[in-house]
Amino acid sequence: MRRIDVLSLYTNDMSFYGDMGNVLVVSKRLAFYGFEPVVHFYNPGDVFPEHVDMVFGGGGQDSGQKNIFEDLQKRSEKLRELASQGVPMLMICGMYQLFGKYFLTNSGKKIPGICVFDLYTEATSDRLIGNLVEESSQFGRLVGYENHSGQTYFSSPLRPLGKVISGEGNNLKDGVDGAVVNNAIGTYLHGPVLSKNPKLADFLIQKAQLNRYGEELLPPAAPILRRIDELAGKANEAASRRPR
Repeated sequence: MRRIDVLSLYTNDMSFYGDMGNVLVVSKRLAFYGFEPVVHFYNPGDVFPEHVDMVFGGGGQDSGQKNIFEDLQKRSEKLRELASQGVPMLMICGMYQLFGKYFLTNSGKKIPGICVFDLYTEATSDRLIGNLVEESSQFGRLVGYENHSGQTYFSSPLRPLGKVISGEGNNLKDGVDGAVVNNAIGTYLHGPVLSKNPKLADFLIQKAQLNRYGEELLPPAAPILRRIDELAGKANEAASRRPR
């Protein structure tokens, strides 16, 4: 079995609304493809793993962002290097914000980000909450659940993850959600998003395999994965019909 090293960032503070499930989903899918998933849970003060093939980060409250931002700054150069090398990343909500330039709180405090994405986020009095459905040119229909008061704006032209069909996404104006830079993806889709969107999960796995082993096509999967993907498709369809 070929090893894939999965890094879960700041799980203690930044793993709201099922985001830890993304690590569980991708680990199971890796195993179904015949890989050996090795998950590294990293929190402030821990030793950063020597080798990383995939990176995950989740949502959290403002207090969670304050707890981790200093350590995140210490790891910023390494994380930017991994992103520039094409290491696949999935950053949800609060970690998506901190992978941008900064997050401006309601009190006027500016929490610096690490600039993987050229964007910024400002807290507002509006709560963007409910089912979020979007259409991605790369992954088709994506569904999840958004719950955030921060509104995110691009500082320069970026490719969004998807065009919002139902919900709000990055902000109340632009009609898009998320951002994609190289193989790093940021989004407001909680859920966990990968459980209902297997194409997105397989994209991350495929890029990890390509970077580590130089192979573009995923190996044959265990037959059970077909059944799982059928159920994921039904969950995607049902969630997309739910009212806000």
